[in-house]
Amino acid sequence: MWRIGLLMLVAEIDPQAQAELTAFATELRHLGWIQGQNIRIDQRWANGDVGQLQALAAELVDLKPDLLVGQGSAALAALQQATRTLTDPVSQGFVESLARPGGNTTGFAMFEVSMGEKWLDLLKKLAPSTEHVAVLSNPVTSTVSFGKLYFQSINAAAPPFGIKPFSLAIDNEADLERKLSDLAREPNSGLIVLIDAFTYVHRDLTDQAARHRIPAIYTVSFFAEAGGLASYGVDLAAQFGQAATYVDRILRGAKPADLPVQQPTKFKLVINIKTAKGLGITVPQSLLVTADKVME
Repeated sequence: MWRIGLLMLVAEIDPQAQAELTAFATELRHLGWIQGQNIRIDQRWANGDVGQLQALAAELVDLKPDLLVGQGSAALAALQQATRTLTDPVSQGFVESLARPGGNTTGFAMFEVSMGEKWLDLLKKLAPSTEHVAVLSNPVTSTVSFGKLYFQSINAAAPPFGIKPFSLAIDNEADLERKLSDLAREPNSGLIVLIDAFTYVHRDLTDQAARHRIPAIYTVSFFAEAGGLASYGVDLAAQFGQAATYVDRILRGAKPADLPVQQPTKFKLVINIKTAKGLGITVPQSLLVTADKVME
């Protein structure tokens, strides 16, 4: 019986997290690993509270698992700190290189450098007059280097679009409402919402953005499915399915140090027509025909 520790950022009742967990367990079964027969999966859920991660990671390590799986950068950092001294994918300090991670960590990245250009292109096609774009994240629940990766990608791609991006740090729900209200008063403004533990849990921010009539692009699909204007990003559930393939290889003897960190290859474009109509936006046919999913 092999033992796996699973550290999740959000609440167990979260439907998106359950979809990710289902994809993980389904692929494990396909590879011959069945919960209660030849593997045991111990789960810990942080309920969106990054402050709990270190204690939860320590609990999992105390169970002496054969392998640990973390959801997102903050969970990964907590697990690394609980298993070895962390010297701070490569720019975040988790691995030595993508091809040869070294140490005890490997995995599947959520970010690819060209994504910033894709988000700006999507926003400009939906709201051509956009000139100022707020890039929203929570500095407490998103590791500093992770936020920088996203913003650098957006900032580097911005000039050809005639857009000036700026960082919009949100600390709490009241702060979110106030800053979105301020943003709405600025003409030709748009919004890009990054994924971190705070935005993952507070996905009702899509309602606030729509209420303030701010055209907003989101970095994962469940935001658009929950009422956001549009999203472009990796398929999180598919990534958990891929993670199961690495779990399989490690349990069969492979070393994490020898398994390359996989860059994302599958992206989803979701357009919410209902939200677009509410904002007075006509979605170009070119976007509709290339979208993976259109919410009516």
